[in-house]
Amino acid sequence: MSRSEISGLYAITPDITDTGRLCQMVEQTLAGGVGCLQYRNKSADAPLRLVQSSALLPLCQRYQVPLIINDYLELACQIGADGLHVGQDDSTLPAIKDRLAPHKLIGVSCYSQLARAVEAEKAGASYVAFGAFFPSATKPNAVRAAVSLISEAKSVLSVPVVAIGGIDLNNAASLVARGCDAIAVSQALFGAEDIEFAAKCFSRLF
Repeated sequence: MSRSEISGLYAITPDITDTGRLCQMVEQTLAGGVGCLQYRNKSADAPLRLVQSSALLPLCQRYQVPLIINDYLELACQIGADGLHVGQDDSTLPAIKDRLAPHKLIGVSCYSQLARAVEAEKAGASYVAFGAFFPSATKPNAVRAAVSLISEAKSVLSVPVVAIGGIDLNNAASLVARGCDAIAVSQALFGAEDIEFAAKCFSRLF
């Protein structure tokens, strides 16, 4: 996978324990045209994370969509995921690059901090994520970012820019119009009555 493949709809999995149901939901997003999938389950223990991510990897490979692991470097290495996404308090980029193969993707959450994104790019990040741009049910206390940050970031960064936080079909177009390469969606996608149709609607924005 290459860093140019971070584009379009970037799906983030919900916190559910039923692995079979999770795979069904993810396959619907893949059929709907998702461009990247991040496995994130904050409520799961280590054995369940291993089971779920291992089940999702062949699904993503079938659709040629990169699977990114949130936070857990050891897990990403263990299952051979396509990359890792880290936040402010997770592993440092040098430590990650020591463990991951050169072609693996590394994403960095930069919240509302353009300077953090510039440093992440210099350190070898494959893409950066900004947000939350809107109130988020998944992370209600997340730092808010101005929509104008996207166009500002695009003017100084060469890596893909991902927008995250409270994104739904009512507000996503405003972010795409600012030039973001991808929109990261969880609740508005996996909570939709028709997940595949929702994925298609998000994907069409690009």
